Amino acid sequence: MSTAIVLQQMGVIIILVAIGIYLHKKKVVDGNVSQKISTIVMDICNPALILASILSGNVDVDHGDLLMAILLGFIFYLGLVFMGLLLPIILQVDKEKRRFYNLMTVYTNVGFIGIPVARAILPDNAIIYVIVCNVMYSLLFYTHGITVLSNGREKMSLKNVISPGTIMAVLALVVCWFKITPPPLISNSISYVGNATVFLSMALLGVSIARSDVKKGFKEIRIWLYILIRMVLLPTAMFIVIRRFSGNEIMALGFSLMAMMPVGNLPLIQSEKMGEDTELLSNAITVTTIVSMATITLLMMAFSVI
Repeated sequence: MSTAIVLQQMGVIIILVAIGIYLHKKKVVDGNVSQKISTIVMDICNPALILASILSGNVDVDHGDLLMAILLGFIFYLGLVFMGLLLPIILQVDKEKRRFYNLMTVYTNVGFIGIPVARAILPDNAIIYVIVCNVMYSLLFYTHGITVLSNGREKMSLKNVISPGTIMAVLALVVCWFKITPPPLISNSISYVGNATVFLSMALLGVSIARSDVKKGFKEIRIWLYILIRMVLLPTAMFIVIRRFSGNEIMALGFSLMAMMPVGNLPLIQSEKMGEDTELLSNAITVTTIVSMATITLLMMAFSVI
């Protein structure tokens, strides 16, 4: 595992974010345009990215490994749901802002940052653990996440479950289980759509940063406490537990890497769509993304020698 590779991936993301800041400064992307692009990313590009990862042909796992990955992914996200309720209370967050910290705890950037970083620094088969986390993420976000964000106004319903993200997430598992190989016309189209996710989402993040008070985010002590608990202590505990009880280092590295990810973009994008105040989410994404360059590098280096 190379420190340079991790830093390179983070450097690419910084460049993409900078492009978004530039586009906002030049008034190419305003709030209206950002909201429309957000819909494209969340409903089309991000779901395609999950399926494209499996269709790449680099994932070779048997049914037993896949079932174990799904089980651990379920346990991981079930734990995150409970942690999302407790962490805002531990951090003494104001009641009106607790739902945002709840979302920040459960929905980190396992797709936009997690997939490319995992591809760069982990063995090919480790991507299955990344994909399972993305599947769980999609199933939860379009149900639990939207319910939390709307403060209970939007309940979990069949309409919310049957969304592009959920459908593509389930389809990805089916393709992996049956080792389905679609014709190049289909797989290439999905790949091209999925590849647009990283640029568009990071550019949107840049637009959001340009519209937010970055200095204020770095001064927020609760965000730093969040980083310590959610992005350092949790992945460390996960690595130790999974490796000890499973003996599978790749599995331990895959899930712990996903636990290190900074706050995700979809809560921000959905908040934009719903007309919510996105200052807290923007500040948290900015700070955690920048800090994750150091935490991911240091933790992965430490895990490689444990």
